[in-house]
Amino acid sequence: MSAPVRFGIVGTGFMARVHAHAVRAAGGVVTRVAGSSPARAEQFAPLLQAQRPAASVGELVACPDVDVVSVCTPNHLHLPMAERALHAGKHVVCEKPLALTPADAERLTALAAEVGRVHAVPFVYRFYPTVREARERIARGDAGRLWLLHGAYLQDWLAAAAATNWRVDPAQGGASRAFADIGVHWCDLMEFVTGHRITALNASTARAHETRGGEPVATEDGACVLFRTDRGALGSVVVSQVSPGRKNGLTFSFDGTEASYGFDQENPETLRIGGVAEERVVRRDPELLSPAAARYAVLPAGHPQGYQDCFNAFVADVIAAVRGCEVIGLPTFTDGLRAARVTAAVVEAAATGSWVELPA
Repeated sequence: MSAPVRFGIVGTGFMARVHAHAVRAAGGVVTRVAGSSPARAEQFAPLLQAQRPAASVGELVACPDVDVVSVCTPNHLHLPMAERALHAGKHVVCEKPLALTPADAERLTALAAEVGRVHAVPFVYRFYPTVREARERIARGDAGRLWLLHGAYLQDWLAAAAATNWRVDPAQGGASRAFADIGVHWCDLMEFVTGHRITALNASTARAHETRGGEPVATEDGACVLFRTDRGALGSVVVSQVSPGRKNGLTFSFDGTEASYGFDQENPETLRIGGVAEERVVRRDPELLSPAAARYAVLPAGHPQGYQDCFNAFVADVIAAVRGCEVIGLPTFTDGLRAARVTAAVVEAAATGSWVELPA
């Protein structure tokens, strides 16, 4: 049997715990963890079930018992830490955004290609079996010509005026907050499932609260984005982190001339297929799904799979890629660069009130 692929995790927050669980579930091992201080790494190594703490990021990326570095830090640290890991010859999983500007994201993507290491960004909503089923059916033409692509991504974790987080600070989170954090997930999913690419967009952004914790808010709480695609479709997405009662409501409807495909991340066990004469519900049943979707349906029908299962599948595909296997649909730094460019276009469109062109 092959030796387990060894991961070093940079960061100790929520996403670091998700990464660590996924590594173990996928058959890997967490050998090292680095935090904002040696004491924090020492404190959180047992929680992440890491074999030992690292005193610094430099120590972690230099460790011979680390094959893959997972970067799970505040946004402004992604670029320097991912660069450091790549220069050390490690494979890298980096949370989005890759960097706070498209130029820096492009530089990081070029470096990853140059050193020839596996590089991935956790756009994990791609890994729901029902999402893969929608992708397969659309690719074989069941929808007819897709002409309207719409949906939303709504959360409420910043709904209270007193709620705050490092993401609210542009110096740490970037010029965009709500769209850069969750809107890019929706756009990545739309392009992955439909094969369409956004070529122009317009956007409006807004804040529900002008201050948080007594401090002025500089980043958006929500956004409405209109777009056109390279295949002639129109689209829209509404993004919010302040919609009370919506915990993680990523939804889409991709409408074609023959059928529409609807998905709700909070109810991911079914895919809705709409037709003029009838509406069908396809359940996440590995016995009934297409092979590309059934590959990710690891439990029998009726045993719900969720977000962590998607993350586990993502890391399993990262491990497969590290071992030299061909993996279809693994989101890479190229997809992270795409997200950075779409985010910059949204920021520009909201500031100017104009349509912004994007290369497909």
